[in-house]
Amino acid sequence: MENRYSSSKKRTKWWFYGLLIFIIVQVLLAMYFDQEPDFFDVKLNAEKRAGFHQHELVTGFTSGATFMEVTDVLLNKPGGYMSNDVMPPFVFMDNIPNWEFGVLVQVRDFARVMRNDISRSQSQSEEDVDLAQADPKFHNDNDKWLWPRTEGRYREGQEFFHSYLTRLADNSDPDAQFFARTDNLVIWLNLVEKRLGALSQKLSASVGQNRVNTDTGGDEVAETSTYKPSELRVQTPWLQIDDNFYEARGATWALIHFMKAVEVDFKGVLEKKNALVSLKQIIRELEAAQDTIWTPMILNGSGFGFFANHSLVMASYISRANAGVIDLRQLLEDG
Repeated sequence: MENRYSSSKKRTKWWFYGLLIFIIVQVLLAMYFDQEPDFFDVKLNAEKRAGFHQHELVTGFTSGATFMEVTDVLLNKPGGYMSNDVMPPFVFMDNIPNWEFGVLVQVRDFARVMRNDISRSQSQSEEDVDLAQADPKFHNDNDKWLWPRTEGRYREGQEFFHSYLTRLADNSDPDAQFFARTDNLVIWLNLVEKRLGALSQKLSASVGQNRVNTDTGGDEVAETSTYKPSELRVQTPWLQIDDNFYEARGATWALIHFMKAVEVDFKGVLEKKNALVSLKQIIRELEAAQDTIWTPMILNGSGFGFFANHSLVMASYISRANAGVIDLRQLLEDG
């Protein structure tokens, strides 16, 4: 009887130690994978990709190579793509998956503008065959783990985009084009402006605000489909505060690289409009939003309270960047 009791006690002890070791390993893995990727040099990245495939650095190649590298980081960083993982420790992590979604939104916008505008000479010209295939691949559900898996769709999109980039660098293929024109840049900036504005609003709502309903913009004859009161109470649920924060971190990380690529490929347009300095200032504001976080969690103190509010700080940088985007767009349109 005693031997049976003793062996049962030993098994219980080994189960306990095994579970403890498993939990410790999962925590350590989560800490390792829960790190935001570093920046990369868009010019150096373009040169490496051009040299490896023996391509020329034609207009648009830097933007295309930057797009490829951003999606590579999204899919191949330590831990891979996590938004659709259902196994530990990834299923318990939400910071990096929200970071991924912020990056993904910018990838989708850039791919759509490349397909519909930048690669086409006019509104009624034919769209590029590879970009027409690449664009919808990036609009697959971001958290789908059953077949067809999200990563598989995104990698297919990468392959089509790489085919476009190869044709773009081939002087004997006039069908692949990148039109670095003012109107094309303005179209992309319009999208960026809306994305940054939405992020700023979500971040600012972390402390709760009474906002005036500006849906109709003061237009007396404007109508809405459903009634809304003249004042709205807006507050982010407590569990979504860090989600919004890391989504903004991912979006600004991707935008920094796309902005730097645009600085290279649209340099002639920007210099002609005296807008290069404006773009550099936007990049500076976005980079400030990527400063190191020195606390283990996202703090949500009141606006002027004792504790910091990381969401409001992020909203401040994003709002300033958004104001710069609006000014840059108006300068390109009117300058």
